[in-house]
Amino acid sequence: MKPSKVTLTFDDGSAPIELPILPGKLGPSVIDIRSLSKHGYFTYDPGFLSTASCDSNITFIDGEEGLLFYRGYPIEQLAEHSDFMEVSYLLIYGELPNAEQKEKFTNTITRHSMVHDQLTHIFRGFRRDAHPMAVMVGVVGSMSAFYHEAIDVSDPRNREFAAHRLLAKVPTIAAWSYKYNVGQPFMYPKNRFNYAENFMHMMFATPCEDYEPNPVLAKAFERILILHADHEQNASTSTVRLAGSSGANPFACVAAGIASLWGPAHGGANEATLKMLEEIGDISRIGEYIKRAKDKTDSFRLMGFGHRVYRNMDPRAAIMRQTCHQVLDELGLNDDPMFKLALELEKIALEDEYFVSRRLYPNVDFYSGIVMRAMGIPNSMFTAIFALARTVGWVAQWNEMMSDPGSKIGRPRQLYTGPERRDFLPLDQR
Repeated sequence: MKPSKVTLTFDDGSAPIELPILPGKLGPSVIDIRSLSKHGYFTYDPGFLSTASCDSNITFIDGEEGLLFYRGYPIEQLAEHSDFMEVSYLLIYGELPNAEQKEKFTNTITRHSMVHDQLTHIFRGFRRDAHPMAVMVGVVGSMSAFYHEAIDVSDPRNREFAAHRLLAKVPTIAAWSYKYNVGQPFMYPKNRFNYAENFMHMMFATPCEDYEPNPVLAKAFERILILHADHEQNASTSTVRLAGSSGANPFACVAAGIASLWGPAHGGANEATLKMLEEIGDISRIGEYIKRAKDKTDSFRLMGFGHRVYRNMDPRAAIMRQTCHQVLDELGLNDDPMFKLALELEKIALEDEYFVSRRLYPNVDFYSGIVMRAMGIPNSMFTAIFALARTVGWVAQWNEMMSDPGSKIGRPRQLYTGPERRDFLPLDQR
């Protein structure tokens, strides 16, 4: 039986401190350090790599075993048998819906996908060449001005309204960010399409002709949404929670999450993967770049391989690999030079002892980048689509935090290393 407490002792003879151990249902237990500050100590953990900032019952990851569960359900089962609306309901409400609940929820999201007409003027305030993520940060944040007085974040029903609005409207904003960038007219959502199809319609359709989404591509896109819907307490989710801990407007909190996700170390990984493939350029140059990747003195790194959390195969990557090959087969792109290069790089990385021994397997970003490129989605939109997928995770995590009576405003501590106290000198004495 694991101990229920630990004792912290000091070399200077100070009295020892007992700290309780809190068990999790899955994964490692945690040492409860909340009482440390009363004794004049904090912990030092840059990046919070060993610190649990909250307790949550939404998502569980075991990086060593390569496991990802949403509310206890393995991601493989959800990606194979479920759709994004069902997964969204699960993340928000905690259980899979029955038929009546699913229909009601889907109808609610479908009927709220229109955005306020004045938002079109906000788009026009941006340069046409603005990155779609810059536009999304601004437009999603601006929704605080349209839905502020009506939102009481202490009211569960108000939080539910906010969650529905965000889940419904972010796809429209993401698609319009692309349309604005390429100078095409905005396409309004159509209620006859499902969530994934509707985004593809708003992204690719024009007023000139009718658009019918390819079912294979729509299914692939839905899998991308499911696989990216939530991923525990990552940088952007922690950002949403930290912003929300002050009682901020939920649209502003999600805008903060989008800003955090924008970074290349987080949501920009699949965009970086495609840039790497473009840099390699030709299948004949793979050997050269593999050699560079193994050279610790070379700044080149293989993007889309390995994962900070997973020390085994990313479970999402295995699903996305199958989907990737289905998409390339459907579109007849197996002989396209860019995709041949990607598949050859994948083959080498899965067989080369250097990568296998270090568990540098292709991750979900590697495959999702290839899939979105094949679908005709430009690199600049990859992170925006990640934000679209992750919105439901953000609102579920935000709502969980706001529902917790023990939740407190975030206030990380620091190890101060600056100057000690010193006195001000007038300008003529410095």
